[in-house]
Amino acid sequence: MENLMFSLNATVPIFLLMLLGLLFRKLGWIDEEFAAKLNKFVFLVPLPVLLFGDLATVDFSEVWNPKFVLFCFAATFLCIGIAALCSLAWKDRSIQGEFIQASYRSSAALLGIAFIQNIYGNAGMAPLMIIGSVPLYNVMAVVVLSCFKPERKGMERKLVIRTLKGIVTNPIILGILAGLLWSVLKLPMPEILDKTVSNIGNMATPLGLMAMGATFDLKKAFGTAKPAVAAAFLKLVGFAAMFLPAAISFGFRREELVAILIMLGSATTVSSYVMAKNMGHEGILSSSTVMLTTLFSAFTVTGWLYLLRSMGLI
Repeated sequence: MENLMFSLNATVPIFLLMLLGLLFRKLGWIDEEFAAKLNKFVFLVPLPVLLFGDLATVDFSEVWNPKFVLFCFAATFLCIGIAALCSLAWKDRSIQGEFIQASYRSSAALLGIAFIQNIYGNAGMAPLMIIGSVPLYNVMAVVVLSCFKPERKGMERKLVIRTLKGIVTNPIILGILAGLLWSVLKLPMPEILDKTVSNIGNMATPLGLMAMGATFDLKKAFGTAKPAVAAAFLKLVGFAAMFLPAAISFGFRREELVAILIMLGSATTVSSYVMAKNMGHEGILSSSTVMLTTLFSAFTVTGWLYLLRSMGLI
């Protein structure tokens, strides 16, 4: 019962915030345009500031863990390869790109930070997980969606350059790098600056989760085909079942293990739908998978946390 309560305390507050966003949308207090702007604001300001604040105030030598970063990179790369192999099962080749992206691309930044903060009180190992996985998410999304376009025209040079530029200028990555640099240089953090950074960073989780909830569409979640269900299963159960035992054998525990769990088994990010649509795909499979994974991750993530807690690993 104690382990179950630990798991519920970690997941329920997060999904209640998402439900609040959904409720505000139904009441008309948040519309689609406002939710989109709120998502963008959280991505541009509070999330990077939160990560900067958590990293700037710790000792760099204690935070940096190359073994952990390399594991996140390798696991992400293998997940993409497995999703690509699974996509061959579908006769309709036009959905392969969307299936692959929707199967591997997690809401790693927002949900990873939210869960670890909720359990341990700070972002913990989430920034290093982001370094190891998010740049690869973005690069491979362009490769996959270009190579598996319905028209099969291949990758456009301008798109590749724009994506690489987007990674270099990604506010979350910049916030992490700024925090690490601040820590390495051992720069002081005056109380005025510390409180300001803390206040801005504290907005990230509640605003981001409510914005995510406000974009949820229950009809789309259940108006889906077999590929969306298969992609959702891979995203929430399959990859975690494959790679969590490896993570445990490598000696990862507590914040590290929670970060890896969220990387492997959290909901598909909303940006996967946006990118699919912008690159000539229908987007139906992407949006259905986002909705399904968002809905069922409340149960699967709780289950994974319960299992890890019962084993004494977190």
